[in-house]
Amino acid sequence: MQKEADKIFQSTCIFDSVSEEAYPGYVAIKGKQILEVGCGDIPNELVGESTEVVDYGEGTICPGFGDTHTFFTGYVVDYLGVDLSEAVNLKQIVERLSENLEMNPETVVLFGNHLQPELAEKINKGGELEQVKRPVILFTAGHGYCAMNKVAEEVFGFTPDTCGSSEAIYKIMKIYLNDRDFIIPQFKAYMSMLNSHGITSVKEMGFDNFYGFTDILAELEQKAELSLRISFMSQPVGKKMDLAYGKEMKKKYHSDFLRFSGYNRMTDGLIVSEEADLMEPYEGKDYCCQKNIDYALLEEDVLTADREGFRFTLHSEGDGSFHKILQIYDKCEKENGRLKNRHGITDLELTGAVDEEKMAQLGVFGEIYTQVYKLDSCENWKQDYDEKLGSRRSRYMNYRSMADHGVILSGATDLPMLIPDIPEAIYYGCGTYAADGKEPVQPENGLTIPEMLKTWTIGSQYAMEQEHILGTLESGKQADIVVFDRNLLKTDIEEIRKAHVLRTICAGQDVYKEMENR
Repeated sequence: MQKEADKIFQSTCIFDSVSEEAYPGYVAIKGKQILEVGCGDIPNELVGESTEVVDYGEGTICPGFGDTHTFFTGYVVDYLGVDLSEAVNLKQIVERLSENLEMNPETVVLFGNHLQPELAEKINKGGELEQVKRPVILFTAGHGYCAMNKVAEEVFGFTPDTCGSSEAIYKIMKIYLNDRDFIIPQFKAYMSMLNSHGITSVKEMGFDNFYGFTDILAELEQKAELSLRISFMSQPVGKKMDLAYGKEMKKKYHSDFLRFSGYNRMTDGLIVSEEADLMEPYEGKDYCCQKNIDYALLEEDVLTADREGFRFTLHSEGDGSFHKILQIYDKCEKENGRLKNRHGITDLELTGAVDEEKMAQLGVFGEIYTQVYKLDSCENWKQDYDEKLGSRRSRYMNYRSMADHGVILSGATDLPMLIPDIPEAIYYGCGTYAADGKEPVQPENGLTIPEMLKTWTIGSQYAMEQEHILGTLESGKQADIVVFDRNLLKTDIEEIRKAHVLRTICAGQDVYKEMENR
């Protein structure tokens, strides 16, 4: 006999990520799983006395979203120490730091966040922090710059101009990741923020061995306090790839909510700084890359990890690095012509058609930053990339070509660079509009809305190797579900950013409801 459901959601727009068509119907939930998904009216036998039945009208109901490239450990730097966002002069800064010291006399390093950039520059020039005998680091918003004293420079080995680099951040991570009174509330707030955008899964990047933060994640899982599924990767920064650590983590963490996912490495840099590795020289130049990239080390790490059954993601900005990364992956173990281990490439700003086809053949997935056009105006995007690439700009962020060649794409943000927002992903990644919204940057390169939804659902779960239990609305799968306030497939692209999440379910439980959070 059919069991009665705990919750049933109905709508004229069920997008199950199995097909690219939405339909009127319902999704029934029992415990942690999807009990039934169907077209048309709700069967009477699914409804019991205690069943919650909600009709969301034209609201889109779809699987929970996954962000496959996030950095909580970088995001949280913007909340580290004293909030200086309202400080307008040196006196106020000193007062707030003094108050913090009085409350926390055992503080080893004085941190601050959201310092005004002009104040940071003034402090560094004037040396006002030198009277403090302990390290002081006061970050501006986005932690790309900071005010700091000489003691801090000597202790941590970076400067105000380099404080935002991975090589700088990892040097202070051990301090704040092991401050339980700070980091646990911050991580819970981070999960809630992501849940409010419909995110139920992330692939978290952490430097080296996460400096003990995985123990906190395990504790939260044990207490059933994770509202987000976490696949975490180790990114070697302070030391070489640690295979023994990977083996320990893989053995220890393999649940539906917390699992070790492999390794991540940077390769080339930005096209605009001419540090992306191109196949052909930059426009008007005689070189293809201004950055020294140790591809031999990358290959050694990837092949070593691959032999031990570990996955890798490598960054690619230019089509030259894209080509070389695929050459490395082509040397990995295969089964029937496809990679045995599920490796990926992240960012994918400039790609070539022949290599896109190779990527699809190998089964390499792509992590695409679908909201990146948000960062500048249409005019600036065109001008900057015309200057560096010339006619090659036509292939910049060519999601259309990758999809047409059969590449499995997954949604990503490189958070904190961007905060995941799927209506925004549609606006920027399907419409290819820029920050000014005047005109599309490259409309021929965008995805369709159904493709974008599948990118953030089943595509992301493929990248996290969880597509067997997540990513689609199907009977027996885990009940990770998002409800929007409107039909995303029928909303005009110019209006799509107004769409918002009404409700997010993770493993059958509410982790976000609009009425309770507004």
